[in-house]
Amino acid sequence: MLEREAAVGRHQTGHNSGVVHAGIYYAPGSLKARLAVEGARELVAYAEERGLPLRRCGKLIVAARPADLPRLDELERRAHANGVPGVRRLAAAEIREIEPHARGLAALHSPATAVVDFGAVAAALADDVRAAGGEIRTGTAVHALRREGGRVRVALEGGALTAGAAVACAGLWADRLAVAGGGRREPAIVPFRGAYRALRPERAHLVKALIYPVPDPDLPFLGVHLTRDVHDEVHVGPTALLAPARDAYRLARLVPRDLADTARWPGTWRVARRWWRTGLREAGWALRPGTLAREAARFVPDLRPADLVAGPAGVRAQAVARDGRLLDDFALDADGPVVHVRNAPSPAATASLALARVIADRLPAAA
Repeated sequence: MLEREAAVGRHQTGHNSGVVHAGIYYAPGSLKARLAVEGARELVAYAEERGLPLRRCGKLIVAARPADLPRLDELERRAHANGVPGVRRLAAAEIREIEPHARGLAALHSPATAVVDFGAVAAALADDVRAAGGEIRTGTAVHALRREGGRVRVALEGGALTAGAAVACAGLWADRLAVAGGGRREPAIVPFRGAYRALRPERAHLVKALIYPVPDPDLPFLGVHLTRDVHDEVHVGPTALLAPARDAYRLARLVPRDLADTARWPGTWRVARRWWRTGLREAGWALRPGTLAREAARFVPDLRPADLVAGPAGVRAQAVARDGRLLDDFALDADGPVVHVRNAPSPAATASLALARVIADRLPAAA
């Protein structure tokens, strides 16, 4: 295994919310729907077996406005179609039995949703690789994967190696690695920075576990939500803004090549034209924490702007088609002995063990 960074899990894996999604949101029949349900079950079992930080906390999806109710109906239908265990509909009065400070017109309760430390999961999986006799080379950037006969030539800084098969899981740089190996340009990765605020410790009692809104079905984001992680810190967010760098964990981080790639891709401008109102709203949430607090207060009315302090941030590798479509499902490109993971957004961490089997099945049998 070749890893560019000094340790595994330094990007999306180590900067996410830690939520093990149960499989409610995803269109029945999609890879996400199938693999999230399988993967969540397997991931929870793995974390328990390895003694990793894990909380089986459950989640509420709250309809705060009348317009949310038909969407909540659709989520309930998807949950049952996908085989998500234990999901039930709650009336308004029942919401506070699960989350005493939450309010809404109705909600879905998912007891199977959990939280885990995905950085710890990645480290444990790396230990498994080593225990099985594998080698992990950190600080080793891969520049291209090229087919040579029936094998793969892996171009590295100052050298190369060959292999019978290879899987490219480059996340925020997935499109560049695919193109460097002769793959198609589309879909391109457009980075979105997601920043959270944290609740002050003395106000963390407002949230027992996970409270989510009903999301916009046309967007691959879940809206402003509140999550208590395995370390008992409560986060509010995230925002979703076009990022000036693929590793823009700091707001001031800018990489000219990353910004130029985003600006040159036709799909970026089509996304901007279609969703400019959403972009302005997201910018408001990012720049004015009070507006973020008011959004979350729609379903946790006791929340106040003064309750929020600075929190963590991550960058989502969003695959965008040339026509501006935001790719929602997992996308894999298989080219003989090479498999490129072109799109693996949330719930990819949840689905990782199940997704790994799908990837392995696409490799040649000789590998």
